[in-house]
Amino acid sequence: MSEQEQELKFPAIRTGKVVVVGSLNEDLVVTAIRAPGPGETLMAAGHSTGLGGKGANQAVAARRMGAAVEMLGTLGEDPVASRFRTLFQTEGIETGLLSRDPDGYTGLAVIVVDAAGENRILVSPGVNAATTIAPSGPAIEKLAQADVVLAQLEVPAETIARAFAAAQGVRILNAAPAGPLPPELLSSVDVLVVNESELAAVTGSATEAKDLAEVAEQASRLETKPIIVVTRGAAGCVIIPPGEKPITFDAQRVEAIDTTGAGDCFCGTMAAQLALGHPLAEAVALGVRAATLSATRPGAIASLPYLSEL
Repeated sequence: MSEQEQELKFPAIRTGKVVVVGSLNEDLVVTAIRAPGPGETLMAAGHSTGLGGKGANQAVAARRMGAAVEMLGTLGEDPVASRFRTLFQTEGIETGLLSRDPDGYTGLAVIVVDAAGENRILVSPGVNAATTIAPSGPAIEKLAQADVVLAQLEVPAETIARAFAAAQGVRILNAAPAGPLPPELLSSVDVLVVNESELAAVTGSATEAKDLAEVAEQASRLETKPIIVVTRGAAGCVIIPPGEKPITFDAQRVEAIDTTGAGDCFCGTMAAQLALGHPLAEAVALGVRAATLSATRPGAIASLPYLSEL
């Protein structure tokens, strides 16, 4: 590991704990030769249902990579909520910060997976949109005690901002679904994780970066300067530290079956490794390996590997 990579290490770890602030969705996965175009109807090859949501996916990924994990999110009053509680109990994920909305439904994601394993996702947030954090209480205390707080954008931005304000550890934002980020939220982020299309969205770029030079140029447009980690699918990943040379990571070539959840696998793995005291470069390298393996398996949570497999 180079001196630059070794320097990308956060302050001393206390507990190995990750708190994930995020969404919980039921996934409806439809497999097809390709996604239909406007006004077009296609026959699918099959469909299945499962549990997912970026928050839940990343929480399970982090737990399977060895971190102690607690999930902060909202479930509806429906059978899906009970399935989530069973899942978290099985995985060993703490649920003291899960809320229940008796008047709403758990979120839903409709995922179309094409013959190349690429996915297109439509999310109906349901009660994820009602996820809040009280100004004081157990949530604030646990966020302050965590070594890593990991969040995505399938819950309200103001909720994430409050979580990051309470956090004393590493604050990771996976900016997905992507869009312009409020400056006050971005200024509280230590590590920003995006893919190439999300990078274009958060920086206001007209087109997606086509090579590493364009990735670095777009990243430089952000007014505040977190460490930016750009996932690039089969092209691997790049860390862009503020004012320093990018660090690139190659991905192993595999035959992708389903890329659903691969980005979440990366984020959860990286968060777990940081919580366990590893430098960012090591955490990213393992995240690339885990995400690559997950893409060779169908499903979201079902595809997430265990640390022993790597």
